[in-house]
Parts: sequence; structure tokens; C-alpha cells
Amino acid sequence: MKPPMTLAIRELQNSRVSFTPHLYDYQDKGGTSVSSRELGVDEHSVIKTLIMESDAKEVFIVLMHGDCQVSTKELARIMGVKTVSPCAPATADKWSGYQ
Repeated sequence: MKPPMTLAIRELQNSRVSFTPHLYDYQDKGGTSVSSRELGVDEHSVIKTLIMESDAKEVFIVLMHGDCQVSTKELARIMGVKTVSPCAPATADKWSGYQ
């Protein structure tokens, strides 16, 4: 299986950083429970990337352990905004580099 050419992989290659990709077959709605099982690691060791936006359409990225969940109400309170929600797929693609 060939690794996807993500921005992170491009940066590693351009910087001549040695790395080993750990790939697995994607399972729709599998989440970090599937990825951790397939990679043979504890789910807490997997870091998931959530791309969110505020009610004012301010986009931000949340990195968190795979076995944790985000409270959008608590996040909005901490950020001082009215609401926070996952952004649209097209917005996520733009901000994540997966295009």
C-alpha cells in the first residue's frame, strides 16, 4: 500500500527526514478505535485532528487523544464564542491539505 501524499509527508521528504509510514485499510466511521487496533497501539496514543469552526466562521484545529471526545459547549465557552461545530467537508479539506 502506497502512502497518500499529504502535506506532512511532503514536508518530511523535502526536509530529508527519515520516517516509516504505518498504513491500514480505511473503515468508514471506524474512527480511532479501528486505527489503533490496526496499528497495534493504545487508542490514547492516536492523535486525532478535528477541524471546527465558530458561529463567526472562524476555523480552528483541535488535536486530541483518540479515546477522548470534544465538548463543543465547553470549547465554545473557553474560546469565548457562542457556538462551535465541525466545519463543512470542503472547509476541512482546505485546512487539512487533503484535496
